[in-house]
Amino acid sequence: MPRGKTTGKALGKPARQLLFSEALCLQKHSPGVDPLTPTHQHGRGHARRVNGSNTAGDIAVGCQLEGMDNAMVALTAETRSMRLEIAGFQSQISGLDHRVTTVETQAASWADRDQELLHLHSRLSDREDRSRRNNIRLLGIPEGIEGTDILSYLRDMLPKLTNSTFDPPLEFQRAHRLSPKRQDGKGRPHPIIACMLRH
Repeated sequence: MPRGKTTGKALGKPARQLLFSEALCLQKHSPGVDPLTPTHQHGRGHARRVNGSNTAGDIAVGCQLEGMDNAMVALTAETRSMRLEIAGFQSQISGLDHRVTTVETQAASWADRDQELLHLHSRLSDREDRSRRNNIRLLGIPEGIEGTDILSYLRDMLPKLTNSTFDPPLEFQRAHRLSPKRQDGKGRPHPIIACMLRH
């Protein structure tokens, strides 16, 4: 091999190109070194030392570790934030569970009240049916003949109409005509409905 010429084998492997983040870190730790300039080789292939102690490659590795530490710190902070959010969600879920339990309790109470209302409605319907059994329907009585006191008229008129003596006397709870009085006086008179207390 001619003198004064060297090959790639004599210089060793080419230096690895630095990442942009590694270059910034290298410039931070070694202000006098240009991270964009390839590392020169001296002697038997040893890299030029920076600040008399660390090579550019060592600083690059340190920068990578520093970046990993920073990423780990950020990941830890994000994990802590997620834990806080999860704790908040768990608190909200507990509150919703309490509200659902309250609603279910109220719904059960409403079901009992519905049963009670149905029972009361049944009793009311029975009372109404029994009350209607005491109603009598009087037809053909001329309108207006009862005057202003229809109950007194019925107490006097029915014994005469039936030719009967009621003992005890007839008692009415209420009485009324089914429709208003005819103004023209024509047509059939409206019936009278009377509810008797005793008969």
